[in-house]
Amino acid sequence: MNSNEIKYLKYIKLSCLTTVFLVSIACSKQEIEKQTKPSGKSTVSYETVNVKEMNPDFTVSVPGELKPYESAQLFAKVQGFIKKIYVDRGSMVKKGQLLAVLEAPEMNQDYLADKSSQQKMYTDFLYNKQAYERLMDAAKTKGAVADIELDRAKSLMESSRSAYESSKAGAGRSSQMNEYLRITAPFNGVITERNLSAGALTGPNTGIPIFKIAQKERLRLTVSVPEKYASSLSKSTKVNFTVNSIPAQSFTANLSRDSHLIDDKNRALTVEFDVENNPLLKGGEYAQVKLHLKRNAPTLFVPQKSIIQSQQGVFVMSINNNEIKKIHVKEGITSENMTEVFGDLTVNDKILKKPSEEIKEGKIN
Repeated sequence: MNSNEIKYLKYIKLSCLTTVFLVSIACSKQEIEKQTKPSGKSTVSYETVNVKEMNPDFTVSVPGELKPYESAQLFAKVQGFIKKIYVDRGSMVKKGQLLAVLEAPEMNQDYLADKSSQQKMYTDFLYNKQAYERLMDAAKTKGAVADIELDRAKSLMESSRSAYESSKAGAGRSSQMNEYLRITAPFNGVITERNLSAGALTGPNTGIPIFKIAQKERLRLTVSVPEKYASSLSKSTKVNFTVNSIPAQSFTANLSRDSHLIDDKNRALTVEFDVENNPLLKGGEYAQVKLHLKRNAPTLFVPQKSIIQSQQGVFVMSINNNEIKKIHVKEGITSENMTEVFGDLTVNDKILKKPSEEIKEGKIN
């Protein structure tokens, strides 16, 4: 072979190899496209979680107010001048202790007149009673006393008895009115205000109390519990609270009573906790209260991320029998990244773990 023939054969061989290589690449591409070509059916899957039934303890922070267990404004029941005052602001007093004395000369005169009238009526009654008893003794002798005389004596005795009882009641009223000239403490406590001094005219229509008194040994912690937490209260409910004057110290108390009705103005239930006082608490302070509550029965909870809040409302998305539905719910308490919900759900219902407003309701493939 000459050199031209050799060159020609090499050219033919190179062309064949190139053709085989190109055919091989084309076949591989067709196979890949065949493998990756969609079949016309797609499967959509979502991550789901179950609705859980729980009954956890939870804490709610609300404001409260410390008030004296008992407090009162002391007015004079009768009009008179203050003769003597025995206590002042800050005085610790006992129940029944004399706080002030009034004077009203006309009341003393009325009392003396009523006592005198009582004494006269009593004397008349005794006389008529003795006269009747003597006639009764004489009437034992037949014909000695006429029946009409005996009846007259009995009538006089009964009449004088009634007059005596009436005068006795009048004297008792005057005596009681004189007692009102003495102002005494209605309970153990501390005098928080003294508004008048000796010589001042006082009475039921002046509108100014002589004293204000409050019980300091015990306090009432008054709290307004929002309506949605009211059913979680029980007799064992406890609170921890702090006051602004002693922010570093916490105090505790147990539920003592509640109003049993939701106030229609603030939509809250008023409850009270009795607090045995110590020298640190003054009463009349505002308190920051932590209520330790628990539902009366278990309720449904879902993860916080499973709740959608939109212009359409608050809802979760359930998935049952390959069908997605929006379930509108109301939120309750939150506990460990779980939120209490109320709606058309049951325990162990499946809901989307991370729903989105773009997800449409209906059947899925």
